[in-house]
Amino acid sequence: MPKTGDSFKTTLLQAHLECGSLRHTNSRGIIYGEGYLQIPSDFAYNIEITNTKSNIRSAEYDFSTSDGFISNSKLLASGNQNREEFAKQFHGSGDLKLLGDWYHINAQIGDQVQIDFISPTEILLTKL
Repeated sequence: MPKTGDSFKTTLLQAHLECGSLRHTNSRGIIYGEGYLQIPSDFAYNIEITNTKSNIRSAEYDFSTSDGFISNSKLLASGNQNREEFAKQFHGSGDLKLLGDWYHINAQIGDQVQIDFISPTEILLTKL
């Protein structure tokens, strides 16, 4: 379980900024404006960021952004790494456009986002 003070950085790629429109399958239609944050596997394993397949804890986190654009919203840890119960990404819980809206302010491919755990269930996102 993440602890207060845990943190990591992730680098934004085109897939993170355009995940709803940059598709390689036909599993659903194109949806512009969706976005997500990658969780590198070493961080998922080391600080135990689990997805909904885990019964240990909730995969949902309260979060805000340091610029104030988003406050008191929800992120969901989803997808899976080689170890199925560990998440590979964060996205808006129930709203895949939530991070995409934040990215459209001034995010570009190659930018970094710092993910700080304010508590075991609360995250602060900062675009560096």
